[in-house]
Amino acid sequence: QVQLVESGGGLVQPGGSLRLSCAASGNIFSINVMGWYRQAPGKQRELVAIVTRGGSTTYADSVKGRFTISRDNAKGTVYLQMDSLKPEDTAVYYCNRGDWGGRNYWGQGTQVTVSS
Repeated sequence: QVQLVESGGGLVQPGGSLRLSCAASGNIFSINVMGWYRQAPGKQRELVAIVTRGGSTTYADSVKGRFTISRDNAKGTVYLQMDSLKPEDTAVYYCNRGDWGGRNYWGQGTQVTVSS
């Protein structure tokens, strides 16, 4: 059974840092792309960053230079290091897994709040 379990969200002041983690289970060697998306209140879910099995990364323009995505293929985990956080980064962050063959899975989400 495929599961994605996120951790690391919380409340942080502007300019601070957080590190999100996501652990996948269930046939982890079929995973192609892993990534993070976020959804703020009243807004659509948007891509934050993704990383392929080979290590290629894509970032939203709004987080380039501040966020870093990484993954451990052997463990089926993906991380998001978030630095220089801004209030506009406040959202629920969702882990995503895209397998070879097109199946897509989502985590339950973790809240990130940036506020003084």
